[in-house]
Amino acid sequence: MSVISAARPTRPTRPTRPTRPARRRATDIASKTVVNGVLGLMALYTLIPLWWLFVSSTKESGYLYTGTPLWFSHFDLFTNIRDVFAFEDGIFPTWLANSALYSFVGAAVGTLLSAMAGYALSKFSFRGRESVFNIVLASVLIPAPMFALPLFLLMAKLDITNSYWSVLLPSCVSPFGVYLCRIFAAASVPDELLEAARLDGAGERRTFFRIALPLMSPALVTVFLFQFVGIWNNYLLPSLMLNSPSLQPVTVGLVQWRAERASGVPTLMPITGAFLSLIPLLIAFICLQRFWRKGLTAGSVK
Repeated sequence: MSVISAARPTRPTRPTRPTRPARRRATDIASKTVVNGVLGLMALYTLIPLWWLFVSSTKESGYLYTGTPLWFSHFDLFTNIRDVFAFEDGIFPTWLANSALYSFVGAAVGTLLSAMAGYALSKFSFRGRESVFNIVLASVLIPAPMFALPLFLLMAKLDITNSYWSVLLPSCVSPFGVYLCRIFAAASVPDELLEAARLDGAGERRTFFRIALPLMSPALVTVFLFQFVGIWNNYLLPSLMLNSPSLQPVTVGLVQWRAERASGVPTLMPITGAFLSLIPLLIAFICLQRFWRKGLTAGSVK
């Protein structure tokens, strides 16, 4: 029996199939690789123009188109910055101050109005509430340049064109901010908390500013940043409303410098000015991004 059993051929063993978790792991790795690759390409698409702008603003006058376009050569950034601030009797700081005024005041007032409107549309029941919200939502879908000509005709009728008000008043309205604040107020401001505040004797104004507004702060920061960046980068509305160089924001002024290159404006002037105009946006984003990660509604209702 031992000889027969020893001479009997053994069956070949089948190769073991990979287990389901192993195959799922391989699929996850492949999907993550594809997603990370696409995100990397999008990051390069976004960062390469900014990197070129920074590198170009550091080059000495006359060496913009020489050497490697994406690397440093003939470094002279501080001279370029001094020339930009001194060009045309120092008009560039005035443009920066105008942009800061339009953006900060417009974003602050627009955020507060959006918070009030979104809170009211979310927490109060009144006739026509949904119709008002649908109108606001429809205005979000309309491109902003389509409002430029009607706004110009309206400001001309009020005789306030070529003034700060012609840019500030339209900048204080944000339909997207109203939409976002209504959605966020409905999700983050509990009705029980508002009822408790009213039972304690708090009025509607105190309830809004002391309870609802702090709970909505992540949405308010988002609205403020969107509004700030949109007003800072806006070109069409100020170019239609303003004629005086002392009232123009930095976007309109830099485009004028670019158009006047044949009239003697150096090529590095608008490039260095565009690089300097990005710094306030970066500062605002870095200072406010931490508020996005705060869950202020956690623990508000037990």
